Amino acid sequence: MTATRARGARPLAAAAILSLLGIVVVPLAFVVLQAIFPSIGSGSLKAPFSHFASVIGDPLLWRLARNTVSLGLCVVILAALIGAPLGYLRAAYRLPGGAVWDLIFLIPFMMPPYIATLGWIMALQPHGFLAQMTGVDAGGFIFSFAGIVCVIALHVFPVVYFAVSRSVEAIGGRLPDVARVFGAHPIAVLWRITLPLTRPALLASLLLVFAMTIEEYGTPAALGSHSGFDVLVTGIETRVADWPIDLSGASILSLLLIVLAMAAFQMQSRIVGSRSYATQSGKPEPLLRRPLGAAGLPVMAGFTTIAVLATVMPLLAVVTAASLDTLSGGLTLHNFGLRQFRQLADNQNGALAALENSLLLAVATALVTGLIGTLVAYTIVKLRVRGARALDVLAALPNTIPGIVVAVGLILAWNQPWLPLTPYNTPLILLMAYCCILLPYPIRYAHAALRQVGDNLEDAARISGATPIRAFRRIVLPLVAPSVLSAMLLVFAIASRELVASILVAPVGMQTIATFIWRQFDQGSVGLGMAMSSIALVITTSIPVIVYGIIGRRGATAAATHGS
Repeated sequence: MTATRARGARPLAAAAILSLLGIVVVPLAFVVLQAIFPSIGSGSLKAPFSHFASVIGDPLLWRLARNTVSLGLCVVILAALIGAPLGYLRAAYRLPGGAVWDLIFLIPFMMPPYIATLGWIMALQPHGFLAQMTGVDAGGFIFSFAGIVCVIALHVFPVVYFAVSRSVEAIGGRLPDVARVFGAHPIAVLWRITLPLTRPALLASLLLVFAMTIEEYGTPAALGSHSGFDVLVTGIETRVADWPIDLSGASILSLLLIVLAMAAFQMQSRIVGSRSYATQSGKPEPLLRRPLGAAGLPVMAGFTTIAVLATVMPLLAVVTAASLDTLSGGLTLHNFGLRQFRQLADNQNGALAALENSLLLAVATALVTGLIGTLVAYTIVKLRVRGARALDVLAALPNTIPGIVVAVGLILAWNQPWLPLTPYNTPLILLMAYCCILLPYPIRYAHAALRQVGDNLEDAARISGATPIRAFRRIVLPLVAPSVLSAMLLVFAIASRELVASILVAPVGMQTIATFIWRQFDQGSVGLGMAMSSIALVITTSIPVIVYGIIGRRGATAAATHGS
């Protein structure tokens, strides 16, 4: 029946493959072509690889690469030092308010990194909020390599925290308890059993931290520009945005960034695949959390300190800056008001248009990626077409491709002079960029959901006379809808505040939330930018929560109706 299903559903498979080719393959292919053929923009394939020598021989390239790797490794180390101990303590001990700490540590990860960075600048810059309240000038720290590392690490450490805590919970209590019965010291149990078994989760989270760091644009651009610390991402943006434009050089730097990300993934796969980490051979034993005892006070002090640094301070700085009528007026009671928000409501500097553009693009991105992601996952899991493995790899490729590379690829692909029709310099190019960057989320969610859907349901529909498309629409889509909707909400939240692609490929005169905030900060209208940041934070957190709440209530109502 599988072969029959595949033949009947060829239109669905064709749509999935063509969508991946257009959204993922085309921009990445043009990055490679532009790097090899510097004159491809003028329709010439002459002098291949001729630009490599000048770019590779440029001392600036190696400084950018060295800075990028150094930043990534230092953030990985600091994020591990913060997230791994906290994650272990959260899972292994009875921590007061454990679920509350999870929520608090999730906020920095959901906060756009460039907004958190701008909040830190407002707090620690010379004459910033900290200096006004305490007289301490931390400007030398925040605008330094150490400051960049700390700001990014405080944003990404939740990746390590949640990975370690969930891994320790999954290990259960059987193996650690056996070791203690035989007289092992708790520290020996931690070192010899728990840490080795959490290695896959820890390595995977550190890999993600490294990848997120080397592709992060906002923090190095905002903080590094003051100290002369440039990385590959800012180097690519400079070659694309500043005159003289060097598309070939930007493509070569993009390839180097891709190589770094893929090398990290390959290293992680080899390390994790070299050993077995099975911990359950029968019925799993629940993990019985131990009391903190005398360590309770220092542990709670540590959790509180990280919560204040990672969550409270940047949020408080953003809200404070947005609430001041004038920054020059300082932290005085009469200077607090809603002036900045009133200016947003009056469409100051195109604020309302930027807000509308981002919301519309985010909704469109969620809908498009949800549909395409479901089609791709269905083709891979259910149709099992020839080349399904290659299609699966292609679907996951954007996970390893930094957003700035996608933006460069779209510029190269759709700004060719010989094209009779192009989405370049239209809102459609932004939609394509968002879809390429965020498509893996719906694919992975739908992929997992489809594996839980038996083939017999769809086969029964086909036997009853339903067409493949009708069976897909009436049987498959409703069953995977909850998982795909969750992915779409995540896509909406990320797309509504995406920065680097918006800066590079947004049409002339069109603003999004991210570009509006960035430009207000550059132009000195910091309060207005912080007011928009506050609105962005509310939107990206409240809308998914509201939708999840509606879904949960409907599910509970349906269950109650069914039960009665």
